[in-house]
Amino acid sequence: MNNRFKSTAPMRRLALASATALALLGAPAIAGAQAEKPKYGGNLSIGMVYVTLSPLSWDPTDWTWKYAQDTGLMHESLLAGDLTKSKSRGGPYPFTADSWLPSDAIRGELAASWKFLDNPPRAEFKLRKGVMFPDKPGVMKSRELVAQDVVDTYTRLDKSPKKVATFFDHVEKVEATDKHTVLFTFKQYFAEWDYRFGWGYYSSIVPKEVADAGAKDWKNHVGTGPFQLTDYVQGNTVTFTKNPIYWDKEMIGGQPYKLPFADKISYRIIKDESAYITALRTGKLDVLEGVRWSSVDELKKNAPSLKWNRWLNTGGTFMAMRVDQKPFDDVRVRRALNMAVNKQEIVKAFYNGNAELFAYPMHPDYTGYYEPLDQMTESARELFIYNPEKAKALLAEAGFPKGFSFKVQVCACSPDHMDLLPLIAAYLEKVGVKIEIQPMEYGAFLSAMTTRTHAPGYFMQNGHTNPTTSIRKSFVSKQLWNPSGWSDPEMDKRMAAAYAERDEVKRQRMIKIMTRDIVEKAPYIWLPVPYVYTAWWPWVKNYGGELRVGSERPGPIHARMWVDQDLKKKMGF
Repeated sequence: MNNRFKSTAPMRRLALASATALALLGAPAIAGAQAEKPKYGGNLSIGMVYVTLSPLSWDPTDWTWKYAQDTGLMHESLLAGDLTKSKSRGGPYPFTADSWLPSDAIRGELAASWKFLDNPPRAEFKLRKGVMFPDKPGVMKSRELVAQDVVDTYTRLDKSPKKVATFFDHVEKVEATDKHTVLFTFKQYFAEWDYRFGWGYYSSIVPKEVADAGAKDWKNHVGTGPFQLTDYVQGNTVTFTKNPIYWDKEMIGGQPYKLPFADKISYRIIKDESAYITALRTGKLDVLEGVRWSSVDELKKNAPSLKWNRWLNTGGTFMAMRVDQKPFDDVRVRRALNMAVNKQEIVKAFYNGNAELFAYPMHPDYTGYYEPLDQMTESARELFIYNPEKAKALLAEAGFPKGFSFKVQVCACSPDHMDLLPLIAAYLEKVGVKIEIQPMEYGAFLSAMTTRTHAPGYFMQNGHTNPTTSIRKSFVSKQLWNPSGWSDPEMDKRMAAAYAERDEVKRQRMIKIMTRDIVEKAPYIWLPVPYVYTAWWPWVKNYGGELRVGSERPGPIHARMWVDQDLKKKMGF
């Protein structure tokens, strides 16, 4: 059970003890067969989960969800996932979630220790001493990370006009109480306090000198991380070079090794699916984090040495219907469109069984929060049963006996969505509803939603994030990632109550009920969630398919990989 947010004195003492124990050496240990002696040098070429997308912005105050993925090798956070708990190292967790860390799998990164205190509620972080920013000509001299860097980072985010509404409303103040201590004082207990500015999407500590030089320019960036950004070609490659003064080590076979292992890491950007599959097959990519099921059999045949990890997508696929516009302000219309789509057939025929019928808005990995469809209400289950006749009856009852038409926007960056949406259109046409499909480049696609100028239909994948955020960000009024425009004062109050609840068992029950309610009211056409594969060549060592140790943050994982260059050469690459 995920009890990360449960506040009890024994748990706080245990968390503090664990965090303090990690203070000297924050890196995971490798056990068993993986305990090979690492080799330094070599380059890694990686196609990340979102291999088709370039960085959206280099400035954290722009609040782009992809920022931590693109900069996680360079900018570090107070907290991160503890890879000693990964399945490949003998632990229980796959570390594939987009933004969820179990309570017993969090380690200090820039924080040497941390604790939660009461009266008033507050969190105290003790920073590691001796963590250095490297020299960056024209931007900053090499210097030590200090508490004021954390305060400055938080302040810039909090003052950003692009800030997600309510994101830091629970924070009273943030202050540096000494050179290496940061104190967050809260207005009230808030269940996501550690996620919001510990290991979340917007938790990267960026020095004031970078902001002063201009954080929108990648050339001005410098961080405490294992690599530094040295080149960026839009639409092609993001290149990182080894930071020679990096602070962290990795325990392998009982011995500490200085990180990172590779000399250079390149994040490749390849828009065409066949091109990035070919790049993997021919060894031009060492790792491809997101492979569609439809490419797996051919790759296993033509590149049998590849290693694999299969994981359930950490984002839900759906068509959002704008409830602030007709006809989608009528729940009968929204439910009708759900019944008109044969979701079981999509699982069997479109995904060839490589999908789960119901796995969004709550991910099955969220133990205690996830409720299987067969345990939900009949009203919710009905939306996943193909019933075109009832769909027609509901449309007629709502005043659309002959159906209607509307526009649907979709990102051309997703091969899966570009293939799936015409199938959805064919199902809807059988009940008289016609859609006009408008493919868009990702920048324009995202901008349409965030500026609320998007079409009545908006076809997308949205990350589950974590059990509470999954509901908040999409179904609380005026939230940025709320493409249906859902606004219900009662839902807003219930979400606030869930965040204020310290007892996680009670909070789980609250989230389950909210999930049931929103599924029944159908602001989206709920669609199956597919399985995805990660593939890598055997010369990539100290890796087991892990994807994130924070919010879309792969940096600490990639920094711990090493390249067996002799094996690569023997294999003919």
